[in-house]
Amino acid sequence: MKPTIVILISGRGSNMAAILSASLPIKVAAVISNQADATGLELAAAQGIPTAVVDHRAFSTREDFDAALQNAIDQFSPQLVVLAGFMRILSPQFVAHYEKRLINIHPSLLPAFPGLHTHRQALAAGVRIHGCTVHFVTDRLDHGPIVVQAAVPVLQGDTEALLSARVLRREHVIYSRALRWWAEGRLHWQEDCIHVDGEFQNFGGLSAPEPVA
Repeated sequence: MKPTIVILISGRGSNMAAILSASLPIKVAAVISNQADATGLELAAAQGIPTAVVDHRAFSTREDFDAALQNAIDQFSPQLVVLAGFMRILSPQFVAHYEKRLINIHPSLLPAFPGLHTHRQALAAGVRIHGCTVHFVTDRLDHGPIVVQAAVPVLQGDTEALLSARVLRREHVIYSRALRWWAEGRLHWQEDCIHVDGEFQNFGGLSAPEPVA
């Protein structure tokens, strides 16, 4: 039987779409959003995947929202909860409930540039290499154990939009790769680090740069 995941989104769900199209050995039990107008919900529904909305604006505290979100997720009994552009900071209680079962993709080479506006941060810092990171979520924002990273060059004349698009193409590759490893039982926790059987974790780096957008 395929392991089950629930995907959380807030918008268009491009990483969710990449996951759905990757023919992974997993079952997507549901897609849940905190935004009723998230276009990713339409894509999921069109593929016959159950969808739900838990609107954060309906709750007076983060903890109340997280409790409702947790209840919605747990109805599907997932083995993994996948954050795919889910734009909410989750409470420590929520993160603890899904300890080692909550995974995220972040558009930077963590631990560099946590938080928002990562491409703007990278350009302001003058770095020459940027990228994205798949990591497990802990109660420290954007600092959980890393599963896989992919690097892209920062090019002369880059804007936030150009750099974001270059990174996003890598995101679509490595998130599916990380979920495949998870489904195949190839991720191993050793203290606070993740080890992958038979793979080098920096997948799709600078050896084959993509054309400039």
